[in-house]
Amino acid sequence: MKALNPMALLLTAIAGIAFLAVSIATEAVAKPAKARPAPKRLKDPILTMNRSMLLADNGAGRVCRINKAGKIIWEMPAPGTQEVWMLKEGNVLYTHRRGVRIATPDRKVVWEYTTGKGNEIHSCQPLPGGKVMIAESGPMRIIEVDRAGKITKQVKLTTKCKRTHGQMRSVRKLENGNYLVGQYSDGVLREYDQAGRIVRDIPQRMTFGGIRRANGNTIIATGDVHQIVEMDPEGKVIWKITENELPGIPLRFVAGMQLLPNGNLIVANWGGHGHVGQQPQIFEVTRDKKVVGIIHDDKQFKTVSGVFVLPDDDKAGK
Repeated sequence: MKALNPMALLLTAIAGIAFLAVSIATEAVAKPAKARPAPKRLKDPILTMNRSMLLADNGAGRVCRINKAGKIIWEMPAPGTQEVWMLKEGNVLYTHRRGVRIATPDRKVVWEYTTGKGNEIHSCQPLPGGKVMIAESGPMRIIEVDRAGKITKQVKLTTKCKRTHGQMRSVRKLENGNYLVGQYSDGVLREYDQAGRIVRDIPQRMTFGGIRRANGNTIIATGDVHQIVEMDPEGKVIWKITENELPGIPLRFVAGMQLLPNGNLIVANWGGHGHVGQQPQIFEVTRDKKVVGIIHDDKQFKTVSGVFVLPDDDKAGK
Protein backbone atom coordinates (compact mmCIF):
# COMPACT_ATOMS: atom_id res chain seq x y z
CA MET A 1 0.00 0.00 0.00
CA LYS A 2 1.31 3.44 -0.90
CA ALA A 3 1.95 5.62 2.14
CA LEU A 4 0.13 8.97 2.26
CA ASN A 5 2.18 12.13 2.33
CA PRO A 6 2.02 13.64 5.89
CA MET A 7 1.29 17.06 4.43
CA ALA A 8 -1.60 15.62 2.44
CA LEU A 9 -3.01 14.04 5.62
CA LEU A 10 -2.83 17.38 7.41
CA LEU A 11 -4.56 19.26 4.58
CA THR A 12 -7.30 16.59 4.42
CA ALA A 13 -7.92 16.91 8.17
CA ILE A 14 -8.08 20.70 8.00
CA ALA A 15 -10.53 20.55 5.10
CA GLY A 16 -12.75 18.14 7.03
CA ILE A 17 -12.82 20.36 10.09
CA ALA A 18 -13.64 23.41 7.97
CA PHE A 19 -16.49 21.55 6.23
CA LEU A 20 -17.93 20.47 9.61
CA ALA A 21 -17.74 24.04 10.95
CA VAL A 22 -19.54 25.45 7.89
CA SER A 23 -22.23 22.76 8.16
CA ILE A 24 -22.85 23.54 11.84
CA ALA A 25 -22.99 27.29 11.17
CA THR A 26 -25.37 26.80 8.24
CA GLU A 27 -27.65 24.62 10.35
CA ALA A 28 -27.62 27.21 13.14
CA VAL A 29 -28.63 29.98 10.72
CA ALA A 30 -31.29 27.90 9.04
CA LYS A 31 -32.86 26.73 12.30
CA PRO A 32 -35.76 29.06 13.15
CA ALA A 33 -35.62 30.97 16.42
CA LYS A 34 -37.84 29.69 19.19
CA ALA A 35 -41.11 31.60 19.00
CA ARG A 36 -42.25 33.63 22.00
CA PRO A 37 -45.28 31.92 23.58
CA ALA A 38 -48.52 33.73 22.81
CA PRO A 39 -50.07 35.50 25.81
CA LYS A 40 -52.94 33.72 27.47
CA ARG A 41 -56.12 35.56 26.61
CA LEU A 42 -58.88 35.92 29.18
CA LYS A 43 -61.81 33.60 28.68
CA ASP A 44 -64.12 36.18 30.17
CA PRO A 45 -63.50 39.95 30.22
CA ILE A 46 -62.98 41.74 33.52
CA LEU A 47 -65.03 44.94 33.49
CA THR A 48 -65.19 46.68 36.86
CA MET A 49 -64.91 50.35 35.89
CA ASN A 50 -68.67 51.05 35.83
CA ARG A 51 -68.05 54.20 33.81
CA SER A 52 -69.23 55.42 30.42
CA MET A 53 -66.13 56.29 28.40
CA LEU A 54 -64.68 57.11 25.02
CA LEU A 55 -61.65 55.00 24.07
CA ALA A 56 -58.95 55.46 21.46
CA ASP A 57 -58.30 51.82 20.56
CA ASN A 58 -55.03 52.30 18.72
CA GLY A 59 -54.53 48.61 17.95
CA ALA A 60 -58.00 48.26 16.43
CA GLY A 61 -57.74 51.53 14.47
CA ARG A 62 -60.94 53.02 15.90
CA VAL A 63 -62.47 55.22 18.55
CA CYS A 64 -65.47 53.92 20.44
CA ARG A 65 -67.90 54.69 23.19
CA ILE A 66 -68.69 52.14 25.88
CA ASN A 67 -71.52 52.17 28.38
CA LYS A 68 -71.13 51.46 32.10
CA ALA A 69 -71.29 47.73 31.44
CA GLY A 70 -68.30 48.02 29.12
CA LYS A 71 -70.24 47.32 25.92
CA ILE A 72 -69.38 49.22 22.72
CA ILE A 73 -72.39 51.30 21.64
CA TRP A 74 -70.72 53.67 19.14
CA GLU A 75 -67.56 53.63 17.06
CA MET A 76 -65.70 55.29 14.19
CA PRO A 77 -62.66 54.15 12.18
CA ALA A 78 -59.47 55.97 13.21
CA PRO A 79 -56.19 54.33 12.13
CA GLY A 80 -53.35 55.20 14.51
CA THR A 81 -55.63 57.01 16.95
CA GLN A 82 -54.16 58.33 20.19
CA GLU A 83 -56.72 60.71 21.72
CA VAL A 84 -60.46 61.23 21.93
CA TRP A 85 -62.70 63.91 23.51
CA MET A 86 -66.41 64.49 24.03
CA LEU A 87 -67.53 67.98 22.96
CA LYS A 88 -70.30 69.92 24.69
CA GLU A 89 -72.75 69.42 21.81
CA GLY A 90 -72.32 65.64 22.02
CA ASN A 91 -69.97 65.26 19.05
CA VAL A 92 -66.67 63.41 19.36
CA LEU A 93 -63.26 64.90 18.58
CA TYR A 94 -60.45 62.42 17.89
CA THR A 95 -57.11 61.95 16.20
CA HIS A 96 -56.11 59.53 13.50
CA ARG A 97 -52.52 59.35 12.36
CA ARG A 98 -52.97 61.78 9.45
CA GLY A 99 -55.43 64.18 10.96
CA VAL A 100 -58.23 65.14 13.35
CA ARG A 101 -61.98 64.66 12.95
CA ILE A 102 -65.24 65.55 14.64
CA ALA A 103 -68.04 63.00 14.28
CA THR A 104 -71.69 63.17 15.32
CA PRO A 105 -73.62 60.56 17.32
CA ASP A 106 -74.98 59.23 13.99
CA ARG A 107 -71.37 58.72 12.77
CA LYS A 108 -71.21 61.62 10.35
CA VAL A 109 -67.87 63.45 10.03
CA VAL A 110 -68.67 67.18 10.25
CA TRP A 111 -65.16 68.64 10.56
CA GLU A 112 -61.67 67.47 9.65
CA TYR A 113 -58.10 68.69 9.50
CA THR A 114 -55.61 66.63 7.47
CA THR A 115 -51.85 66.99 7.75
CA GLY A 116 -49.30 66.87 4.92
CA LYS A 117 -47.64 63.77 3.51
CA GLY A 118 -45.13 62.21 5.88
CA ASN A 119 -46.44 64.07 8.94
CA GLU A 120 -48.24 62.54 11.91
CA ILE A 121 -50.81 63.75 14.44
CA HIS A 122 -51.01 62.16 17.87
CA SER A 123 -52.72 64.82 19.95
CA CYS A 124 -55.58 67.31 19.86
CA GLN A 125 -57.60 69.31 22.36
CA PRO A 126 -60.88 71.26 22.15
CA LEU A 127 -60.50 74.97 22.89
CA PRO A 128 -63.02 77.74 23.67
CA GLY A 129 -64.95 79.14 20.73
CA GLY A 130 -65.00 75.84 18.89
CA LYS A 131 -61.31 75.91 18.01
CA VAL A 132 -59.15 72.79 18.07
CA MET A 133 -55.52 72.59 19.15
CA ILE A 134 -53.49 70.12 17.03
CA ALA A 135 -49.92 68.89 17.59
CA GLU A 136 -48.29 68.21 14.23
CA SER A 137 -45.19 66.00 14.13
CA GLY A 138 -43.02 66.59 11.08
CA PRO A 139 -43.39 70.39 11.00
CA MET A 140 -42.97 70.11 14.80
CA ARG A 141 -45.59 72.70 15.55
CA ILE A 142 -48.79 73.34 17.45
CA ILE A 143 -51.65 74.90 15.52
CA GLU A 144 -55.06 76.17 16.55
CA VAL A 145 -57.73 75.72 13.89
CA ASP A 146 -61.26 77.16 13.80
CA ARG A 147 -64.37 75.39 12.55
CA ALA A 148 -63.95 77.00 9.13
CA GLY A 149 -60.61 75.21 8.81
CA LYS A 150 -58.52 78.38 9.23
CA ILE A 151 -55.27 78.17 11.19
CA THR A 152 -55.59 81.02 13.67
CA LYS A 153 -52.35 80.37 15.55
CA GLN A 154 -49.07 78.54 14.99
CA VAL A 155 -46.38 77.75 17.57
CA LYS A 156 -43.07 76.31 16.37
CA LEU A 157 -41.46 73.83 18.77
CA THR A 158 -37.88 72.71 19.45
CA THR A 159 -36.56 69.16 19.03
CA LYS A 160 -33.39 67.20 18.29
CA CYS A 161 -35.44 64.34 16.84
CA LYS A 162 -35.48 64.18 13.04
CA ARG A 163 -37.75 61.12 12.88
CA THR A 164 -41.38 62.25 12.64
CA HIS A 165 -42.83 59.34 14.57
CA GLY A 166 -40.64 59.96 17.61
CA GLN A 167 -41.18 63.69 18.05
CA MET A 168 -44.39 64.16 20.05
CA ARG A 169 -47.22 62.34 21.75
CA SER A 170 -49.68 64.05 24.09
CA VAL A 171 -49.90 67.87 24.17
CA ARG A 172 -52.04 70.05 26.44
CA LYS A 173 -52.77 73.75 26.40
CA LEU A 174 -52.65 74.95 30.00
CA GLU A 175 -54.89 77.49 31.69
CA ASN A 176 -52.12 80.10 31.53
CA GLY A 177 -51.94 79.70 27.75
CA ASN A 178 -48.70 77.71 27.75
CA TYR A 179 -48.35 74.27 26.14
CA LEU A 180 -47.17 71.07 27.84
CA VAL A 181 -45.58 68.78 25.23
CA GLY A 182 -44.57 65.14 25.61
CA GLN A 183 -41.42 64.89 23.47
CA TYR A 184 -40.92 61.14 23.40
CA SER A 185 -37.52 60.74 21.70
CA ASP A 186 -36.06 63.89 23.28
CA GLY A 187 -36.85 62.39 26.69
CA VAL A 188 -38.48 65.51 28.07
CA LEU A 189 -41.84 66.94 29.05
CA ARG A 190 -41.39 70.48 27.77
CA GLU A 191 -43.44 73.56 28.58
CA TYR A 192 -43.58 76.33 25.96
CA ASP A 193 -45.09 79.78 26.16
CA GLN A 194 -47.47 81.06 23.49
CA ALA A 195 -44.58 82.30 21.35
CA GLY A 196 -42.81 78.93 21.38
CA ARG A 197 -40.15 79.87 23.93
CA ILE A 198 -39.13 77.08 26.31
CA VAL A 199 -40.38 77.83 29.82
CA ARG A 200 -39.36 74.63 31.56
CA ASP A 201 -37.93 71.19 30.80
CA ILE A 202 -38.87 68.19 32.92
CA PRO A 203 -36.40 65.45 31.93
CA GLN A 204 -38.12 62.07 31.66
CA ARG A 205 -37.20 59.25 29.30
CA MET A 206 -39.88 58.25 26.78
CA THR A 207 -42.36 60.88 27.94
CA PHE A 208 -45.83 60.33 26.49
CA GLY A 209 -47.43 63.38 28.08
CA GLY A 210 -48.39 65.12 31.28
CA ILE A 211 -51.21 66.58 33.35
CA ARG A 212 -50.68 69.87 35.21
CA ARG A 213 -52.42 69.82 38.58
CA ALA A 214 -53.97 72.91 40.18
CA ASN A 215 -51.17 72.99 42.78
CA GLY A 216 -48.51 73.25 40.04
CA ASN A 217 -47.40 69.62 40.20
CA THR A 218 -47.18 67.61 36.98
CA ILE A 219 -48.23 63.97 36.52
CA ILE A 220 -46.20 62.30 33.76
CA ALA A 221 -46.98 59.22 31.67
CA THR A 222 -43.61 57.64 30.90
CA GLY A 223 -44.38 55.31 27.99
CA ASP A 224 -42.01 52.33 27.92
CA VAL A 225 -40.30 53.36 31.16
CA HIS A 226 -43.37 51.69 32.74
CA GLN A 227 -44.01 54.33 35.41
CA ILE A 228 -46.33 57.15 36.39
CA VAL A 229 -44.48 60.01 38.07
CA GLU A 230 -45.65 63.20 39.78
CA MET A 231 -43.15 66.05 40.19
CA ASP A 232 -43.43 69.35 42.01
CA PRO A 233 -42.48 72.68 40.33
CA GLU A 234 -38.87 72.23 41.50
CA GLY A 235 -38.61 68.84 39.76
CA LYS A 236 -38.76 66.69 42.90
CA VAL A 237 -40.62 63.37 42.59
CA ILE A 238 -43.35 63.39 45.22
CA TRP A 239 -45.46 60.43 44.04
CA LYS A 240 -45.08 57.57 41.56
CA ILE A 241 -46.30 54.13 40.57
CA THR A 242 -43.64 51.70 39.38
CA GLU A 243 -44.02 48.88 36.86
CA ASN A 244 -45.07 46.03 39.16
CA GLU A 245 -46.36 47.98 42.15
CA LEU A 246 -50.08 47.45 41.46
CA PRO A 247 -51.02 43.78 42.00
CA GLY A 248 -52.11 42.15 38.74
CA ILE A 249 -51.63 45.35 36.73
CA PRO A 250 -48.11 45.57 35.31
CA LEU A 251 -47.52 48.98 33.76
CA ARG A 252 -46.55 48.56 30.12
CA PHE A 253 -46.52 51.55 27.79
CA VAL A 254 -48.18 54.21 29.96
CA ALA A 255 -50.16 56.38 27.55
CA GLY A 256 -53.22 58.63 27.92
CA MET A 257 -54.40 59.63 31.40
CA GLN A 258 -57.32 61.57 32.85
CA LEU A 259 -57.41 63.08 36.33
CA LEU A 260 -60.91 62.93 37.81
CA PRO A 261 -62.43 65.54 40.15
CA ASN A 262 -62.24 63.04 43.04
CA GLY A 263 -58.47 62.76 42.60
CA ASN A 264 -58.50 59.32 40.98
CA LEU A 265 -56.39 58.74 37.90
CA ILE A 266 -57.66 56.88 34.80
CA VAL A 267 -54.80 55.30 32.86
CA ALA A 268 -54.60 53.82 29.36
CA ASN A 269 -52.13 50.94 29.73
CA TRP A 270 -51.16 50.48 26.07
CA GLY A 271 -50.07 46.90 25.37
CA GLY A 272 -47.95 47.37 22.28
CA HIS A 273 -44.27 46.47 21.95
CA GLY A 274 -44.86 42.82 22.80
CA HIS A 275 -47.42 42.94 25.61
CA VAL A 276 -50.80 42.63 23.89
CA GLY A 277 -53.24 40.73 26.09
CA GLN A 278 -50.96 40.62 29.11
CA GLN A 279 -52.52 43.35 31.26
CA PRO A 280 -55.70 45.40 31.73
CA GLN A 281 -56.07 47.98 28.97
CA ILE A 282 -57.45 50.61 31.37
CA PHE A 283 -57.46 51.03 35.13
CA GLU A 284 -58.55 53.56 37.75
CA VAL A 285 -56.28 54.15 40.74
CA THR A 286 -56.67 56.29 43.87
CA ARG A 287 -54.10 58.62 45.38
CA ASP A 288 -53.14 55.93 47.87
CA LYS A 289 -52.56 53.52 44.96
CA LYS A 290 -55.68 51.45 45.42
CA VAL A 291 -57.09 50.10 42.14
CA VAL A 292 -60.85 50.67 42.10
CA GLY A 293 -61.65 49.42 38.60
CA ILE A 294 -60.18 47.86 35.47
CA ILE A 295 -61.06 46.95 31.92
CA HIS A 296 -59.33 43.86 30.58
CA ASP A 297 -61.29 42.75 27.53
CA ASP A 298 -59.29 41.10 24.76
CA LYS A 299 -62.45 40.27 22.81
CA GLN A 300 -63.69 43.84 22.27
CA PHE A 301 -60.45 45.84 22.48
CA LYS A 302 -56.83 45.61 21.39
CA THR A 303 -54.40 48.31 22.58
CA VAL A 304 -55.99 51.40 24.10
CA SER A 305 -53.91 54.60 24.04
CA GLY A 306 -56.45 57.23 25.07
CA VAL A 307 -59.47 57.48 27.36
CA PHE A 308 -62.11 60.09 28.16
CA VAL A 309 -64.60 59.54 31.00
CA LEU A 310 -68.11 60.72 30.12
CA PRO A 311 -70.68 62.38 32.33
CA ASP A 312 -73.84 60.35 32.84
CA ASP A 313 -75.96 62.73 30.77
CA ASP A 314 -73.74 62.83 27.66
CA LYS A 315 -75.42 62.66 24.26
CA ALA A 316 -73.13 60.63 21.99
CA GLY A 317 -74.39 57.22 20.95
CA LYS A 318 -77.91 57.61 22.31
